[in-house]
Amino acid sequence: MPDHDNSSRIAQREPQRRPARPEAGDRHPLRSFLGYNRRSPKAMVANRIKSSLAYAGRGALNLIAVLAVVFGLQALIHKRVPDWFGLLAITMLLLAAYLSGVRWIERRRPVELLNRRALPEFAAGLILGIVLFAGVMEALWMGGIYHPTAWGAFAPVAAGFVLAVPTAVFEEIVFRGFLFRLAAKLLGTWGALAITSALFGAAHAFNPGATVGSSLAIALEAGVLLGAAYALTDRLWLPIGLHAGWNFAEGSIFGMSVSGGAVKSSLIVGALHGKDLYTGGAFGPEASIVAVVICLAAAVILIRQTVRLGRIEPLPWGHSANSILQSQQ
Repeated sequence: MPDHDNSSRIAQREPQRRPARPEAGDRHPLRSFLGYNRRSPKAMVANRIKSSLAYAGRGALNLIAVLAVVFGLQALIHKRVPDWFGLLAITMLLLAAYLSGVRWIERRRPVELLNRRALPEFAAGLILGIVLFAGVMEALWMGGIYHPTAWGAFAPVAAGFVLAVPTAVFEEIVFRGFLFRLAAKLLGTWGALAITSALFGAAHAFNPGATVGSSLAIALEAGVLLGAAYALTDRLWLPIGLHAGWNFAEGSIFGMSVSGGAVKSSLIVGALHGKDLYTGGAFGPEASIVAVVICLAAAVILIRQTVRLGRIEPLPWGHSANSILQSQQ
């Protein structure tokens, strides 16, 4: 007969097994709500969404800090220094604050700026920007709308280039370095392209001579083209060069109004005559339908190359959507 007393004593000495604790990742509220373990398709989506939100949140904090520093300096030096010096100072501070924020707030390497491809990509963008605007002016000249009259001065060309670069750096860090990069993490490349293009057009709505049509033109030509240039490389140097080259050619070479701003001197002296649809009106040729068509064509080429190279950022749930559908079949 079995020794019941001995069996009970052995059972009392054996440690009671506790139920397995869920792994750390599975205890996340979002994953618990979905009801899947960390290896399930839905949990993979939850993890990607969580990572994207964290990335965008740190980037937003960096953006707030950078803008606070820049606006503080702008208020400090307003009307106390020449405009050109103020632009250089603010751009340099913006660049320093951005790099510092990326390091200490976002806790990552600023690969979009610190890269050995910086110089060739900037040069390629610069050449492309000049060529695109020259193409716009050539089309207007062939259509009898642009009338060059004389050669201007060569000296202002160098000064115009010096001012075109910091302007491009400033705007590209804000719109592509911050807004496009962060929006792409949450909405994918296509969502980021749509939102930043609209914001870029809206940001030019308060320029001299701006209209609804000019803002739409800026969104379609510059917003889409510059966003496509960033998406192609995941770096800022190509859009910075493209932006600087366009503005430089528009103002310093052809003497046209740059986003509504008057130009005092340029390499070529000329004028536009015709309907606002073609001349861009008081805003300048950036609001011309010709510029929109040419820049959109260039943007399509860049976007196709981006797709071919597989550099389109998906939606946070994009990677696992097919897996979820297959698991539910």
